[in-house]
Amino acid sequence: MRVERYLAAIFMAALAGMLPAAQAPGAASEAPVRTLILTGESDYPYHDWRSTTPLLKAILENSGRFEVKVAEEPRGLTTATLAAYDLLVLNYNGPRWGAETERALEEYIRSGKGMIAVHGVSYGVFFGMEFRERRWRAPAGGERGWAAYADMLGVTWRPENIGHAVRHVFPVKWVDREHPISRGLEPTFLANDELYHRMDHRPNAQVLATAFSDPKMGGTGKEEPILWTVGFGRGRVVHTTLGHDTAAMYQPGFIAAFARGAEWAATAGVTLPERLTAARVPRKDAVRLLLVTGGHSYPTSLYSLFEGYDDIAWSHAASPAEAFRAGMETKWDVIVLHDMHETIQDAEQKSLQAYLEAGKGVVSLHHAIVDYTSWPWWYEQVIGGKYFVEPAGTHPKSAAQEGVEILARPVPAMASHPVIRGVPPLPVLDEAYRGMWHSAKITVLMDTDHPLNDRPVVYLGPHPNVRAVYIQLGHSAYTFRHPGYRKLVRNAILWAAGR
Repeated sequence: MRVERYLAAIFMAALAGMLPAAQAPGAASEAPVRTLILTGESDYPYHDWRSTTPLLKAILENSGRFEVKVAEEPRGLTTATLAAYDLLVLNYNGPRWGAETERALEEYIRSGKGMIAVHGVSYGVFFGMEFRERRWRAPAGGERGWAAYADMLGVTWRPENIGHAVRHVFPVKWVDREHPISRGLEPTFLANDELYHRMDHRPNAQVLATAFSDPKMGGTGKEEPILWTVGFGRGRVVHTTLGHDTAAMYQPGFIAAFARGAEWAATAGVTLPERLTAARVPRKDAVRLLLVTGGHSYPTSLYSLFEGYDDIAWSHAASPAEAFRAGMETKWDVIVLHDMHETIQDAEQKSLQAYLEAGKGVVSLHHAIVDYTSWPWWYEQVIGGKYFVEPAGTHPKSAAQEGVEILARPVPAMASHPVIRGVPPLPVLDEAYRGMWHSAKITVLMDTDHPLNDRPVVYLGPHPNVRAVYIQLGHSAYTFRHPGYRKLVRNAILWAAGR
């Protein structure tokens, strides 16, 4: 379950790439903000740190401004440990940390460092509360909380007042539009979240954004603070009540406020742009990749092969007719084939050949070995292999069998080739192919001795002027998620693009 939540969070982070985004001007020239996220064990069952922490990490890292590590067990951190960081992110609802760690965090901020605190840290055991009977209450034994914690966050919240309106979508208004965090942003943004109310703010809290707590939604009928800053010693703290879950963090307004707030807490300035995304923004010189599918089913985890990289910008065509058009060589550096069409129309054939003759590359995956076998130049010169769907002349029909444990090994003599450099042996559960035709001129990079599979598994096509890679593996979601396979495919894409 933990792995599934983590993958789900990463997938959501990738989807956030659909939001308009701009790379921070000059961000690459700034020293990265060294960041530590404090998270982990929760006393409260409704805040899933295992999914929200990876998304917070992705938002910061993919802005290009932060270098992020995660501490899932903050207890035991010392002053010396924290000194290595410029910023702390507090996403925690668990037990107390002990006097040494709590004192270390106080000293860290007092010394001039920064912290941004998210959502549920507004209450809990640090305030001397305990979670009983599905509510936060004052402790039965009269225990006191962490004395400096309320001063750091700029807020207290009496247990009888802890609550929020019904989860809904509501506008958040910037009430201080001249602060570096909010400067240049739109006057309002939409939140999809819980709207905390009846909090008691300390005099050292400077409110930057508020939202109207609608009585129709169970609110107070008042403007409630949503985001504020706090001066603590020589340090800076930003606190936002937004961020209940990954859906709340998906909102572009949250992303901008969180990332810009984090940069201000760390540096007292903001260089990040107004529009940000949780996904990596492809560089201007990223490989332009077109994935071609159709003619055969496939796991949708195929798409994850191309996500999470700033040097690959990809698009998708659901058929050769959609993909292979005149002038395609000006739009794409690499095509990745995961379709299965034995025939190809004359116009598509002409466009594809012109693309390859312009020096562009191709990576063919798995059942794409069946592609365009009506076109001898393609399978004889470009790919260098052919799967026989039906017998042809003296060559019998090729054979396929699903669910086979195949061990693909790098060919020792080719270990330094860029396509397989750093790729380990790949034991995967995939589909075996046997009885194919292979050109004597292919360059085999990985092979197998499985009796149900032909020996070549990964190879380069024979054409001297075309960068073509065929990777036989690629039938199952297990294979697509295998880190070694993912590295192999990425290497092949970069090599085919001449990178």
